[in-house]
Amino acid sequence: MRARPSVFAERFGIFAECLLTGVWIAVASLGVVTYPAAFAAGARHLRRRTGQVRGGWREFVADFRLAVRRGWLLGLAGWGAVAAAWMDVQAVRAGLPGGPLVGAVGLFAVIGLVVAGLRAAAVWAPGDRWRALLTAAGRRTVLDPGGSLLLVGGAVLVVCSALLIAPLAVPVLGAVAAAAVAVEERHRRRHG
Repeated sequence: MRARPSVFAERFGIFAECLLTGVWIAVASLGVVTYPAAFAAGARHLRRRTGQVRGGWREFVADFRLAVRRGWLLGLAGWGAVAAAWMDVQAVRAGLPGGPLVGAVGLFAVIGLVVAGLRAAAVWAPGDRWRALLTAAGRRTVLDPGGSLLLVGGAVLVVCSALLIAPLAVPVLGAVAAAAVAVEERHRRRHG
């Protein structure tokens, strides 16, 4: 009879899986507009792992292929939002009247879109439509400010990791995916 692993070994295994998933997400995101699908596949992999369901690289790739069919459009829209935020920053730097207000509104809008995107990707499953996922995630972003702030912190952690030690940002992506999965599970348990 096989002995059950200790709680420490089990939790460390999940942490290691998060770091590995971050690498998978980074590799799948190399297509520039594929990051939402990569994150969705990574989150689904972590949901399987925490649910004691077997799965690995092959399942991740299969999920990625399904998610990228329409997810690339979301990735393209995300880059459009980044371009709009960059223009807001340029308006602030140029000293245009109302520039600081436009910059602040643009920054908060981009943060809200990032959080909604993370939340949508965290619950993605094959057959789900991205538009419906984003609509529901937008509501959860506003109605669950605690969870949304946790995801903002995770995104800030990735950016800081990238600025300090660029390769560290890669495995941290998996930790953000795990945080998004945990935030969504917490919301589901609280609100049925």
